[in-house]
Amino acid sequence: MDAHFHSDGCHLAGTLAEVPEPAAAAVLITGAGKFNRDADGRLGRRGPFTLRTGVTRQVAEALGQANVATLRYDKRGVGASGGDYLSAGMSENLADARAAVGWLADRYPGLPILAVGHSEGSLHAARLAASEPAVAGAILLGAHARSGEQVVDWQLETLGPAVPRLARAVLKRIQRLKTSTTDVARIYGFRVNAKWYREFLLNSPSPDYARIEVPVLAISGGHDMQIPPEDVEVIGGLARGPFEGHVVDDLSHVFRPDPGRKGLRGYRQGVRQEVSPKVLALITEWAAARFPASP
Repeated sequence: MDAHFHSDGCHLAGTLAEVPEPAAAAVLITGAGKFNRDADGRLGRRGPFTLRTGVTRQVAEALGQANVATLRYDKRGVGASGGDYLSAGMSENLADARAAVGWLADRYPGLPILAVGHSEGSLHAARLAASEPAVAGAILLGAHARSGEQVVDWQLETLGPAVPRLARAVLKRIQRLKTSTTDVARIYGFRVNAKWYREFLLNSPSPDYARIEVPVLAISGGHDMQIPPEDVEVIGGLARGPFEGHVVDDLSHVFRPDPGRKGLRGYRQGVRQEVSPKVLALITEWAAARFPASP
């Protein structure tokens, strides 16, 4: 069913997938980029959604198999949601995720609420698990444990030797964004969400992980080229509650096979497949074990 809620006066729209006898309810938070509720994103400045990752949609279906109701929503300025995507930073994205948790908790009073995030969304899920009393568990998909600037450095070290010209262009762009002062900046002729970049570069999620006392499931792909897969172990060392972590096979950041480590260059072809059944099974099994249905 359609869901509607507000965050700081901004109207947000999404999908509430109900189940007959819910054992828990989960908010699904998408990653960085102009993504809708299903984690389908538009590449470039024109045309419809062309990168259909379907990550949050398929994760919602996996949670439904564990009797977990789910809410997933369009980001600001995307799909049926109001607001402006380009002027929103990580702080606004976090506020929207917090508002989604509040809306879901009001709809299911007394039911455990899970914060489930992919990529950037995993950082917000961790913050909510560390600070929101209503949140009883977190699923972190493609999460990192270092600062945003350190993640960019890791990406450049990993990808730079293969595409040196691109690496130099990215580094130059990052330097210009760091010195920007407006919410939206024009870089190389394109309007860019500069506030988001500045907040991401300064963001360090480790203090949030160290404050989490609720159960956490963290999953990364073994061939993830956007975040260091080994950070799963770091997150496990920081979290204070029950922790389960997995680095799965040769999967990419969007949890499709990427044996050649193509990263972003391989997404168009990779998303022709569904999200790895192994990842979806881990999510279903963890949720069913941690939040069993009432007899």
